[in-house]
Amino acid sequence: MASSSFGRRLVACLLNVSEARRKDLVETVARAALYNNEGVRREGITVLNIFNDRDYNRSVITIVASIDSIGEAVLSACEKACGLIDMGAHKGVHPCMGAVDLVPFYPLGEEVGVEDCAKEARAVAQGLTERVQGTSAFLFGWADAPLQRGLAQRRKEMGWFKKTPDLQAIRPDMGPQPQNPFGLTGVGASPYVMNCNVTIDTQDMAMGRSIAAALRESTPGGLPGVQVLALPHEGAVEIACNVESVKGSPTSQTTAGEPWPCFSIGGQPYCHVPASLITARVAELTGREGVGVKGTALVGFTPHECRGLAEFALSQRIAEFWKEQGRIRM
Repeated sequence: MASSSFGRRLVACLLNVSEARRKDLVETVARAALYNNEGVRREGITVLNIFNDRDYNRSVITIVASIDSIGEAVLSACEKACGLIDMGAHKGVHPCMGAVDLVPFYPLGEEVGVEDCAKEARAVAQGLTERVQGTSAFLFGWADAPLQRGLAQRRKEMGWFKKTPDLQAIRPDMGPQPQNPFGLTGVGASPYVMNCNVTIDTQDMAMGRSIAAALRESTPGGLPGVQVLALPHEGAVEIACNVESVKGSPTSQTTAGEPWPCFSIGGQPYCHVPASLITARVAELTGREGVGVKGTALVGFTPHECRGLAEFALSQRIAEFWKEQGRIRM
């Protein structure tokens, strides 16, 4: 798809909400980003995709707009979700702490930097705690000034990975002590993070955790930018990967002839591990144990796909793009 002038200012938000079993509720949250309280459409905004996972009871809503209008759209969706989702009643195998669990902003266009996204992230966090009394938020990435702590570190500090987080021990960056029904929301900004989940044909969680550990960036020989959890999923084990973009342009790291996808932010080159390499590495590790790979799923898009589809959707004035593509996956 040809690049457009408005594409140069595009930003994506992959809004994570703690609900997937009520499709109509999730779509109501998505539409809150697209239409105001009077039902009037907000121009220049599209929802590209809604990814639902019933076992996780978690949905990811891909919202794209210009840096000038993304904030209000995302804030409206967050406000709607907080009014519809009760964390006190939530059940799912994926770790979570908030009705709106994660609000990450990623620059897509050449005229938008990560700092611009960080400014919007901080404004959304502040706006949410002001508009919805009782909500609280922590900041991560570039929004966490001046430390710029990553999402994994901040989640660990907040107890996000614990089966039963101690809300009373948490000190949020904005808002009061976390409480139900809202819980705690993570809001931040970074170069694009892709989500890639590989399902392995076993119920052995010990094997899953071993594979997850081998893939992690922090492990010698692990994959750059890859953060991993092993979770039970539909009678198997899912290796759930956050694939962060890393600085640089690798020239020799390819898999099956496929180069690492690259892009630039403010003239700085970034790249990310391709999903095919993650799948191949998982298949190699499981194969040693006589276990196969059932499949790989991308939650949303690669950075290039996200921008290209957004440019097309906005040029055609398609707000509810997920319907056009039939991309809601239950």
